[in-house]
Amino acid sequence: MALQGYAPLLARCPSLLVLSTNGAGFDTVSLADATAAGVMVVNQAGGNKEGVAEHVMAMMLALSKRIVVSDHAMRRGVAYRRQDFMGDDVQGRTIGIIGLGHVGARVAELCRGLFQMRVIAYDPYQTPEQIVAKGAEKAATLEAMLRVADYVSVNCPHTAETRGMMGPEQFAMMQAHSYFITTARGGIHDERALAEALTARQIAGAGLDVWEDEPPPSNHPLLGFDNVVVSPHTAGITRQSRHNIARIAAEQMLDILDGKKPSRLLNPEVWEVYSDRFARILGYRPQG
Repeated sequence: MALQGYAPLLARCPSLLVLSTNGAGFDTVSLADATAAGVMVVNQAGGNKEGVAEHVMAMMLALSKRIVVSDHAMRRGVAYRRQDFMGDDVQGRTIGIIGLGHVGARVAELCRGLFQMRVIAYDPYQTPEQIVAKGAEKAATLEAMLRVADYVSVNCPHTAETRGMMGPEQFAMMQAHSYFITTARGGIHDERALAEALTARQIAGAGLDVWEDEPPPSNHPLLGFDNVVVSPHTAGITRQSRHNIARIAAEQMLDILDGKKPSRLLNPEVWEVYSDRFARILGYRPQG
């Protein structure tokens, strides 16, 4: 959720030129307040795409192969038959991706290249040509994609438009053998609706890396399902991702100081007044 009270905080920082997020997400920043204050906001979109995309694949495989539930049964010494843990192959199945940005495009590439999957993408901000160039089919609507996907992966930002976009109606549209996976942000999916869909066996399972409240309480209903694989918002927390994010953030700061427009500027309208603010704050005009 976006932090509240940004305007008073920014008013106390008259020399601030830029705010940098610590990853691709920007739901912790009030873009409106920053823009009103003439402060640029940048993120590091793509810096953790490998880590997050691989996490999606790991959850997809763990769910399909029932790895977690079989691991737990063996460790507890529960009597079982091998058939009790019969899973599914991923090869040749269909994945629906919500949001075909840096992470979504990498998920598409991995699914297509590793498992020859059919990739369908729902991203209203990209043209059919852009989506095809990334190796996916453009879904006419979210509903059309949900009805045919064996896996649904959420890889879009958390915004006012995407909040609650996966609710009771959407889960009901998914196939009974399908899996829901999200490594984006809590709040894009309705947690209660997901729990109800799992209870009613409307879907086969879920992989959840993000939560409405983090960490979720230990009695959270979604933690009680053996067909749900969970992690504590760690998809993008890899050594390589941390390095990439820090590098991209530093590069953008240096670009700004050199008078160059940063590559991941979220409020480009602020750039129009950048030169004047730069000169007023630092005493000289940028040389870029």
